[in-house]
Amino acid sequence: MPSTTPPETSHRIALGDAQIAYLLRRSRRRTIGLSIDQRGLRIAAPLRARLGDIEKLIQEHANWVLDKLTQWRERPLPEKLAIADGTRISLLGETWTVAFSDIGRQRWQFAGRTLYLKTAATVDAGKLLEMALREKARTVFAERLGLHAARLAVDTPPLRLSSARTRWGSCAHHGGISLNWRLIFMPLDIIDYVVCHELAHLKEMNHSPRFWSVVEQLCPDWRSRRLELRQLGRQIPQF
Repeated sequence: MPSTTPPETSHRIALGDAQIAYLLRRSRRRTIGLSIDQRGLRIAAPLRARLGDIEKLIQEHANWVLDKLTQWRERPLPEKLAIADGTRISLLGETWTVAFSDIGRQRWQFAGRTLYLKTAATVDAGKLLEMALREKARTVFAERLGLHAARLAVDTPPLRLSSARTRWGSCAHHGGISLNWRLIFMPLDIIDYVVCHELAHLKEMNHSPRFWSVVEQLCPDWRSRRLELRQLGRQIPQF
């Protein structure tokens, strides 16, 4: 049977002078729990807990939350990822395992949360992994572009993968959209925010209030997703 557990939802709360994004997941638990990880503030709450009660608890623990978030932000950038049989990576918000395997003529294969790579003495595992992830990124990004372009009632624009170090996406005047292939390491809702942001430029080639109203039409909680993108950006693995 399909799960009826509500998905995580994005929210924001003011703690002192800071606007803090948090992810809320409801389940059949009895208490409200707070945790901090690479995605930021995470809240686990009972199904019937009132949002006001949840945010009151967050306010009561504001100093702890702000201290822990500061510790995460000040963590050193990830070291270069050593690719080996059994390496674990986060893709689309889920943990995948890299496995070296003889998979016939294919050079890589995604199956059951495992990414199989066909390595050889003459093949750099890091380069092979990047090629596999770029292919996955192109497939996922093209699907999300098509989905959200239809919602905006525009033609699906041409897609180009970018390797930019400082930009997650861009929209050219001719209508083509570039998306950083490293977004594949992000949860799908964060990828959707970047896609919606760039698609909004097809309507408004600027960052005016009208532009942000288009973004909000496609992605009502874009503010919290943008904050989460900034938090997760420091955790992207290098290899």
